[in-house]
Amino acid sequence: MIIIGHRGAAGLAPEHTFASWDLALEAGADYLEQDLQMTADGVLIVMHDDSLDRTARGAGCRGPVRARTWNEIRDCDVGSWFNEAHPERARPEFAGQRIPTLDDVLARYAGPARFYIETKNPDAAPGMEDELVRLLGNHDLLPRASGDDRVIIQSFSERSLLRMRELAPDLPLVLLFARYEFGWTIRRRLERTAAWATGIGPEKGDVDRKLLDAAHALGLVVHPWTVNDPSDLERLMSLGVDGVFTDYPARAVAVRGRAR
Repeated sequence: MIIIGHRGAAGLAPEHTFASWDLALEAGADYLEQDLQMTADGVLIVMHDDSLDRTARGAGCRGPVRARTWNEIRDCDVGSWFNEAHPERARPEFAGQRIPTLDDVLARYAGPARFYIETKNPDAAPGMEDELVRLLGNHDLLPRASGDDRVIIQSFSERSLLRMRELAPDLPLVLLFARYEFGWTIRRRLERTAAWATGIGPEKGDVDRKLLDAAHALGLVVHPWTVNDPSDLERLMSLGVDGVFTDYPARAVAVRGRAR
C-alpha cells in the first residue's frame, strides 16, 4: 500500500507548502500530492482552491487565482492561516510560507520524492495539461518507459486526463470520483475507465470488497481519499487497497508497518 501525502502532511502544516511536503517526506510518504491552479499569465501554481480567499494573506491576496498574475500573488502568505485555525499545531516558521509554483516544487523534490499531481478546474484553465507536460519534461520526469510511476496524474475531469494521455501516453492516470458517487455507480463506469486509465480514486467510504475486486479484475489500482483515522486505514489495508491519501502520513506508515 503506497502512502500519498495529501497536500503534504496537511493535518500538521499548512497545505501545499514546502513545510508540509517536508514533513510528509520525513514521515515516510511514498508520494507528495500537488493540486494545480493556473494564473492569468499561465503559471502553474500549487493550491487546492480556485480562490485565494481561504489560505492566502496579504495585500491583494483575494479573489480567483485565474484573475491574478503570478507577480501579483507570489508574495502572498499561505501559512499564517494554519496557525490561526490550529493554534495547538502552530509553528512560527509556518507564517510567511509562500505559494509554490509547480516548477519550484519539481526542482526541490525531484529525486527524493515521487509526485501525485491533480489537474484542478482544468476547464477554466485552457492549456493546463500542455504546460504540465512541458514542466515534467524540463525536469526529466516524463516516463522513460511504460510502468515508470515517478509521476501519477489524477483528475475529476475525464477530458483533462484524456488530453494528458494524448500528450504523454505512458503517464499513469487516475480518475477521481466525487463524494456523491457510490460503490455501485463507480463499478458501472469501471470498464470504460479501464480502457485508458491505470487507476481510480474514490472517496474512502465508497470502497468495499465488490468495488475493489471489480477494479482489480480490470487491472485498475484503487487509491481512496482522504484516510486519516487509523481504523479506516486498517480496514482499507485489510481489503487490499493499493494506496491511500492521508493528511497524516506517519499514521499510515505506522499502520502499514504493524501489518507486515
